[in-house]
Amino acid sequence: MKICENERLDDLLCSGRKIIQNTREFCFSIDAVLLAHYPHYHKSWRVFDLGTGTGVMPLLIADNVAEIHAMEINPVMADLARRNVEMNHLSDKIKVVEGDYRVIKELYTAGGFDLVIANPPYRPVNQGQHNALSGVAAARHELTATLTDVVKAARHLLRFHGRFAMVHLPERLGEIMVAMHENGIEPKRLCLVQPKPDKPSNLMLIEGIMGGSPGGLKAELPLVVHEMDGSYTEEILRIYNNEH
Repeated sequence: MKICENERLDDLLCSGRKIIQNTREFCFSIDAVLLAHYPHYHKSWRVFDLGTGTGVMPLLIADNVAEIHAMEINPVMADLARRNVEMNHLSDKIKVVEGDYRVIKELYTAGGFDLVIANPPYRPVNQGQHNALSGVAAARHELTATLTDVVKAARHLLRFHGRFAMVHLPERLGEIMVAMHENGIEPKRLCLVQPKPDKPSNLMLIEGIMGGSPGGLKAELPLVVHEMDGSYTEEILRIYNNEH
């Protein structure tokens, strides 16, 4: 596979898979890896990744499910995702679609997926500084899709009692809970992520069930990324080494 200008090849430490990333676009970080390992998968599941970027999450979960559809609005990233799927010989399992999930109803029939995953832009457009690189800005700020857009797309795609899993900022938990509830997705699992044992959470993982009964949210033990000396915790090392 040819590596082009401004691109690099990274090892995913998962079934020998590698990933091409463009240094002028948004490169995945630990939040995508944590989300990929958060749901409890079934081999028969059809999964949809909303805003796949370079396709990192489909590459990480491909061994655990039957089929994955991955949508990306940025044409540069969508092309990278397709190339990454081909490079890892997963074209029979992962389908990359360049498109806008705000019009998902025009592209997919309702209720066709068992699980939807999303690592969406975290911040509203009026919050924080935008990156000079447009692709990075769109990945970090809600320039092309809002939190509500993400949840509505998930609702359309999910079958009854299908699951929706997302990584986001703890500061937006209230909005997320409301958006999920208003779209018939009831939050059932929540895990806060701390950078160190003595630091407040800066990420969270949340999972809900389409058509689930209200209540029953399980707040799990926090996931700590680094020990006090800066090294990865044992749990994070297990995740990066793809251990279950």
